[in-house]
Amino acid sequence: MATSETTNTTPTPQMGPAEMRGLAARLRARADSVWMNDQPHQAADLRQAAVLIEQFASLTAEVLTSAAVIDGLTRLLDIVGGA
Repeated sequence: MATSETTNTTPTPQMGPAEMRGLAARLRARADSVWMNDQPHQAADLRQAAVLIEQFASLTAEVLTSAAVIDGLTRLLDIVGGA
Protein backbone atom coordinates (compact mmCIF):
# COMPACT_ATOMS: atom_id res chain seq x y z
CA MET A 1 0.00 0.00 0.00
CA ALA A 2 1.22 3.44 -0.83
CA THR A 3 1.33 6.04 1.86
CA SER A 4 0.87 9.69 1.23
CA GLU A 5 2.88 12.22 3.12
CA THR A 6 1.32 15.41 4.32
CA THR A 7 3.09 18.48 5.55
CA ASN A 8 1.86 21.29 7.70
CA THR A 9 3.93 23.91 5.97
CA THR A 10 2.37 27.11 4.75
CA PRO A 11 3.06 27.87 1.09
CA THR A 12 5.44 30.76 0.57
CA PRO A 13 3.93 33.59 -1.45
CA GLN A 14 5.61 34.29 -4.77
CA MET A 15 7.96 37.25 -4.85
CA GLY A 16 7.86 39.67 -7.74
CA PRO A 17 10.92 41.35 -9.22
CA ALA A 18 10.53 44.40 -6.96
CA GLU A 19 10.42 42.27 -3.81
CA MET A 20 13.43 40.26 -5.01
CA ARG A 21 15.41 43.45 -5.54
CA GLY A 22 14.41 44.61 -2.07
CA LEU A 23 15.65 41.35 -0.58
CA ALA A 24 18.92 41.70 -2.50
CA ALA A 25 19.36 45.23 -1.17
CA ARG A 26 18.78 44.05 2.41
CA LEU A 27 21.29 41.21 2.00
CA ARG A 28 23.87 43.61 0.57
CA ALA A 29 23.27 46.08 3.42
CA ARG A 30 23.73 43.28 5.95
CA ALA A 31 26.95 42.18 4.23
CA ASP A 32 28.29 45.76 4.33
CA SER A 33 27.29 46.33 7.95
CA VAL A 34 29.77 46.46 10.81
CA TRP A 35 28.29 43.21 12.12
CA MET A 36 30.05 41.37 9.29
CA ASN A 37 33.51 42.91 9.77
CA ASP A 38 34.73 39.82 11.61
CA GLN A 39 33.06 37.40 9.17
CA PRO A 40 34.40 38.28 5.71
CA HIS A 41 33.47 34.93 4.15
CA GLN A 42 29.86 35.19 5.25
CA ALA A 43 29.74 38.80 4.05
CA ALA A 44 31.05 37.70 0.66
CA ASP A 45 28.39 34.97 0.53
CA LEU A 46 25.68 37.53 1.28
CA ARG A 47 26.97 39.83 -1.47
CA GLN A 48 27.04 36.94 -3.95
CA ALA A 49 23.51 35.91 -2.96
CA ALA A 50 22.38 39.50 -3.53
CA VAL A 51 23.90 39.50 -7.03
CA LEU A 52 22.24 36.19 -7.89
CA ILE A 53 18.86 37.36 -6.59
CA GLU A 54 19.14 40.57 -8.63
CA GLN A 55 19.93 38.55 -11.76
CA PHE A 56 16.97 36.27 -11.07
CA ALA A 57 14.74 39.32 -10.56
CA SER A 58 15.81 40.69 -13.94
CA LEU A 59 15.12 37.36 -15.65
CA THR A 60 11.74 37.13 -13.93
CA ALA A 61 10.83 40.62 -15.10
CA GLU A 62 11.80 39.74 -18.67
CA VAL A 63 9.75 36.54 -18.60
CA LEU A 64 6.72 38.34 -17.20
CA THR A 65 7.03 41.06 -19.84
CA SER A 66 7.35 38.50 -22.63
CA ALA A 67 4.36 36.56 -21.31
CA ALA A 68 2.26 39.73 -21.30
CA VAL A 69 3.27 40.49 -24.90
CA ILE A 70 2.49 36.93 -26.03
CA ASP A 71 -0.85 37.04 -24.24
CA GLY A 72 -1.68 40.32 -25.99
CA LEU A 73 -0.74 38.87 -29.38
CA THR A 74 -2.84 35.77 -28.75
CA ARG A 75 -5.85 37.92 -27.91
CA LEU A 76 -5.37 40.01 -31.03
CA LEU A 77 -5.17 36.88 -33.17
CA ASP A 78 -8.37 35.58 -31.57
CA ILE A 79 -10.11 38.88 -32.34
CA VAL A 80 -9.12 38.87 -36.01
CA GLY A 81 -9.86 35.17 -36.40
CA GLY A 82 -6.29 33.93 -36.79
CA ALA A 83 -4.23 31.40 -34.90
